[in-house]
Amino acid sequence: MSNEKGIAYMNEQKYEEAAKMFNDAIEENPKDPTGFINFGNLLGVLGDFERALTFFDKAIELDDHAATAYYGAGTIYYKQDQFEEATKMFKKALIEKLDETDVHFMLGMSYYQLGALPHALASFKRTVELQPKDIDGRFQYGLCLAQLEKIDEAINEFEKVIKLNDQHADAYFNLGVAYAYNERAEDALSAFDQALIIQPDHALAANGKKTIEQAIK
Repeated sequence: MSNEKGIAYMNEQKYEEAAKMFNDAIEENPKDPTGFINFGNLLGVLGDFERALTFFDKAIELDDHAATAYYGAGTIYYKQDQFEEATKMFKKALIEKLDETDVHFMLGMSYYQLGALPHALASFKRTVELQPKDIDGRFQYGLCLAQLEKIDEAINEFEKVIKLNDQHADAYFNLGVAYAYNERAEDALSAFDQALIIQPDHALAANGKKTIEQAIK
C-alpha cells in the first residue's frame, strides 16, 4: 500500500509525503525493488540525480530483471548528458520486455545525441508504430529521415505532425526546409510563413523565408 500512496502523493506534487511512503515501503519490504525504483523516480523529479542512481542500482541488485529500474537509470543518465550509459540502460529495459513508447523514444533520443542516426531512426519508427499519435516521436522520426536525406518520407512525417498539432512551429519550419530541398519554393515559403505566424520570433524560419524570397526574385 505504501508504494501506491507514495505514487498518489507524487502525482499531487506532495514530494515529502511521497518520500515518507516510499521509505516506509522499503522498510516494510527491503528485498522488493519497487520501493527503491519509486524512490529513484522521485529523486529524479527533484533533480537529485546521484542519489536517484544509487536507488536504481539497489533495485537492479535486488532484481536484475527490473525493467523499470533500467528505464529510470537511463532517464537520469540522459538528463546528465551521459548518452552512452543512457543507451545501455534503455536497451536493457527493452531486453527485459519493457516494450513501451517512452523507452523506444528515449533510446532514439540517446542515439540521436550520439549521432547514430540509423539507430535513432529505428527507435523512432518503433515509437510511432506503438503510438501513431505520439507527436514528439513522429517529429523526431521526421528529423532523422531528413538528416538521412530521405526527404519525401520526412515531408510525409512532418505533414502528419501538423495534422496532429497545427501549432507545431518547428514542424512547419522543417517542412519548409524539406520543400526547399525538393525545389518546391512556394510550398517552402508558405511553411516558413506558417511557422512565423505560430512563433513570430522563430529565427530559423525567418532566415529560411528570407533565403527563399531572394531565390524567387
